[in-house]
Amino acid sequence: MGSIFLIRHGQASFGADDYDVLSPVGVRQAEVLGEHLEQLGIAFDRCVSGSLRRQQHTANAALQRMSQAPTLDIDDAFNEFDADAVIRTLLPDLLPEEPEALHILRNGAQNRAEFQRLFAKLIQRWISAEHDKPGLQSWQAYVEQVEGGLQRILEQAGSKQNIAVFTSGGTITALLRLITGVPSTKAFELNWQIVNTSLSQLKFRGREVSLASFNSHVHLQLLKAPELITYR
Repeated sequence: MGSIFLIRHGQASFGADDYDVLSPVGVRQAEVLGEHLEQLGIAFDRCVSGSLRRQQHTANAALQRMSQAPTLDIDDAFNEFDADAVIRTLLPDLLPEEPEALHILRNGAQNRAEFQRLFAKLIQRWISAEHDKPGLQSWQAYVEQVEGGLQRILEQAGSKQNIAVFTSGGTITALLRLITGVPSTKAFELNWQIVNTSLSQLKFRGREVSLASFNSHVHLQLLKAPELITYR
């Protein structure tokens, strides 16, 4: 059987003007991951990343710490869903019951717990398909986008290859939904637990795919540095 390693990007710049940039912690997380994989003797036959900068930067920082690494392929099917668009589009209908939501979401770095509560509420509306809006990619369309990326990998994969996919939490959530059949609401409960640079392993034989492990971050735990275990 072959393996696909789903790797969430390192910590991005939450609260900054440009979220799509790794923080110094995010860079270190990626370097630690690469060093750990090298120590385990894991070599990748193929590496794929979404087109977001935080995904590619994570890949490059990790792969530079490995003695052998293939060229990084880019497939934007593995991009994160557009969270800003979800918030922007669905927030107006939420304001009557959450009048402080706009202020909280604009100042997320200072209101992390409330930001997460409101964001989770908006996500639940998005995945329910009861609040679809023109111009906003639906959850189902996003899942189909991710499924297309997975199928392209499987079409090109050798039977015993190790393939790394540097991606994001939403992508991993969509794949959990596709592979395990877990309801979308439950999949997003797992999403909130996905650690930056964690590994989730899929096993495949032909087009058959199963989940072998989820959200492993032992490479960070071994350092006994709690500041390296982050979720954004």
